[in-house]
Amino acid sequence: MGRGVVIIVVLVLFAVPTSIFASIFSLGPEQLVQAGGSPLIVNGYSIPSYVDWNNDGRKDLVVGEGGGGYNGKVRIYLNTGTQSSPQFNSYFYVQSGGADLTYPGSSCLGLFPRVAYWDSDGRKDLIAGTADGYVKLFLNTGTDSAPVFDAGRNLQVGLPGSKVDIAVGARATPIWLDWNNDGLKDLTVGALDGRIRLYINEGTNTDPDFRTEQFIKQSGSDLTVPTGRSSPVIEDLDGDDKKDLLCGNTEGQLVFYSNIGTDASPIFSGSTLLAAGGVTIDLPGTPRSRPFVADWNGDGLPDVLVGAGDGMTHLYLGTPEPATLCLLGLGALVLVRKRR
Repeated sequence: MGRGVVIIVVLVLFAVPTSIFASIFSLGPEQLVQAGGSPLIVNGYSIPSYVDWNNDGRKDLVVGEGGGGYNGKVRIYLNTGTQSSPQFNSYFYVQSGGADLTYPGSSCLGLFPRVAYWDSDGRKDLIAGTADGYVKLFLNTGTDSAPVFDAGRNLQVGLPGSKVDIAVGARATPIWLDWNNDGLKDLTVGALDGRIRLYINEGTNTDPDFRTEQFIKQSGSDLTVPTGRSSPVIEDLDGDDKKDLLCGNTEGQLVFYSNIGTDASPIFSGSTLLAAGGVTIDLPGTPRSRPFVADWNGDGLPDVLVGAGDGMTHLYLGTPEPATLCLLGLGALVLVRKRR
């Protein structure tokens, strides 16, 4: 018998992993943050954030208040529970010069506080947006675990010798981050007009220097959050390692803008209203949603805290989202066997 080969073709099914990160992260139904067994309510409009205030390894609530007839102040609710199950009871006000840190509130804003390590001295400082459109810096004169602040000053922009106060018109909502990945912290500020100003740090992290005012863009024009009163969060929220934009607005919604550029040079085009528990987030009335993204319960998923005109802190926990989808395909496996 002559020698040759026998070709055997076998059809097989195979799985192809395909990335399906959601265009936005998934959130569960609304909850209300409690203090002492009842919903936590501050005077006027609430602006929450979640940081370890006293360096005990547990994150605490920092809540700005005011507007609606109340002066702007900042409350601290220390976490008496655990990192995975926070609990809060009483509060105290942030101090400046031996008294409660206070700024005149107006209409829908008292103070919009965010913790920032401003001058690289290892002590947490405070930046705060005001109802009349300024951004104030309060430097820590105490310790990192027991902050006390100076009288504050307005942050400025412009060339050396000709700087002016940063003034966004009204309802300043600042955040402190490295926008362009150059290792220096920059400043972005939302405002009543719905736009978001960008101030690139041309100094150092010890002595920040802002020389120009820019506007974050969407499809080549100034990005303007629908219904105004932009309150931005800038973080990677869809798992693609690029910073995205999440904004509160006048109507109490959360508007999500996915970054279609790079992490160092974000580009935004189009937006989506964020949903929780399958329902679009749209707080009653015109409550002025002010979001903050953090890992509330230590499960590694992004959660969202939202302040509003009801003085409460609304909580939406992140829920697991499948990272991959296996698609079944049909292929051919060719076996070649020598024939003897």
